[in-house]
Amino acid sequence: MEFFAQKIAVITGPTATGKTALGVALAKELDGEIVSADSMQVYRRMDIGTAKVTLEEMQGVPHHMLDVAEPYENYSVARYVNQADVCVQDILKRGKLPIIVGGTGLYIDSLIAGRDFGEDSSDEALRLELSARYDSVGGEKMLEELGAFDPERAKKLYPSDKNRIVRALEVYYTSGKTITQHDDETRKLPPRYDAAEIALSFEDRADLYARIDKRAELMADSGLFDEVRALLKSGVPEKCTAMQAIGYKEAAMALRGEISENEALEIIKRESRRYAKRQLTWLRRKENIGWILWKIAPDFDFGRQFSTNYLLSHGLK
Repeated sequence: MEFFAQKIAVITGPTATGKTALGVALAKELDGEIVSADSMQVYRRMDIGTAKVTLEEMQGVPHHMLDVAEPYENYSVARYVNQADVCVQDILKRGKLPIIVGGTGLYIDSLIAGRDFGEDSSDEALRLELSARYDSVGGEKMLEELGAFDPERAKKLYPSDKNRIVRALEVYYTSGKTITQHDDETRKLPPRYDAAEIALSFEDRADLYARIDKRAELMADSGLFDEVRALLKSGVPEKCTAMQAIGYKEAAMALRGEISENEALEIIKRESRRYAKRQLTWLRRKENIGWILWKIAPDFDFGRQFSTNYLLSHGLK
């Protein structure tokens, strides 16, 4: 029986390239709704440092997968796929176009593939036990334990990769399958969605970096340090996953007095540029993707026209 994947659109690219604005323009043009694919915009009360879209910027276009978790939660890609898939299916059932917008490549690729991450092989009690054992005996011992039955995955991990080591052990002890076997089986399945992907960047890397620096300065001027102060005051732990994000970690260091706010801002700029470079590396390994390379600044009229034609040529309308 032949399988036909449902069609969706994707607007992606490194940070500060205009994904939000283009996504909204396309949604208005093609009767679509936005599904965010940003690993930090899922958190409530983290708005300035994540450049979360505002109500004004939404221009009436429905946005999904924003503010779906508390900052102290350990949000996972598996949880994202489960929640985002519900949104995408609802949009499709209502006859509208789902437009995935964001720069978290792992979230986007996992949603397209329909990965289940072995969620039927989850055991919270076992996970806590393995986590405590990791803290007690160390990563080297736990990695050695993993290597006894899944040497392929063990070779890819470092002793410091606590979450990945614990997850690999959990999958094996609950299902009898190694996580390598599970991933191989998943990759052989046809993708859940037929995605037409468009990536944004700049012709000159220097223009991208200048835009990133400007955005970081705007965040600081808009109250980033106050946002972080409020999060910490509300009881959000400094060491939780959300507070390790670029912008939040550095701001927290400044609030502790370890560095000045100006020093924090410079580190945020540097780390944001490095992150953008990693995002580009992730995207350039893909073959079937339409690139829009802005010149000095985004030209959204051109971007909307190019994207509309690109999506129509891929059977989206």
